[in-house]
Amino acid sequence: MSRPTSLAPALAAMAAIARPEPLADAGLHFGFGCADVDVRLGGGLVPAALHEVFAAGEGDEPAAAGFALLLALRGARPGPVIWLREDKARMNGRPYGLGLADLGFDPARLLLVQAPDTLAVLRAGADAVACAAVATVIIEPWGKATALDLTATRRLALAAARSGVTTLLLRTGDPPPSAASSRWQVAAATSAALLANAPGMPAFDVTLLRHRGGIAGFSTRLEWDRDRRAFGTALPGVAPAVAAQRTRAPRASPARRRVA
Repeated sequence: MSRPTSLAPALAAMAAIARPEPLADAGLHFGFGCADVDVRLGGGLVPAALHEVFAAGEGDEPAAAGFALLLALRGARPGPVIWLREDKARMNGRPYGLGLADLGFDPARLLLVQAPDTLAVLRAGADAVACAAVATVIIEPWGKATALDLTATRRLALAAARSGVTTLLLRTGDPPPSAASSRWQVAAATSAALLANAPGMPAFDVTLLRHRGGIAGFSTRLEWDRDRRAFGTALPGVAPAVAAQRTRAPRASPARRRVA
């Protein structure tokens, strides 16, 4: 974890030694790996753009952060993932290396940066998004973050379009006006236990609130499959027989847990 006053020097050095992939064409997308969702989105999300992820309610912030990290993992572009957090966001917990690895995410790819306030997060975020050597930038302010207005999101969106860096903005509260390409709401969901009541796949209740391409909003429950490194559709109240089938084993007894 680092707390630099400016990321510009470190990012300049990174850009000098890195060989980033060419910028994505406008027609290319990165998908969820779930046909039901990717078809609705016309192939997936635009990589060189700003996308917002809202916590559905109090206590759903870790689920929203996990969802954003998994979207970053779905991005095909190699390179580091920079997660910029306001200091107070540590109250939502911090990424845990072994937990990231268990999801299929290499902790060595993640650079966690903490800043004292929203303005400092946005300044560092502007530096990171402008660096084409970066794969994904996750920006996490705290609370309502009034400084993060339409003008600020437009700047981030334009910078992402120029650099090709996927930019994910973690937010809470009522969705304000924004220049984001897509806006998602995420809540923790229950997951079906596997054999011998082993914890099931991480699950999320996900809603597309808005899409600048005019795609209609929808809601679904998604599970994360670490072996495929992809999302899949989960049925609410999935039967134990389905969980057992995933492990190619006899039926397991029903159990539930909350993914946080």
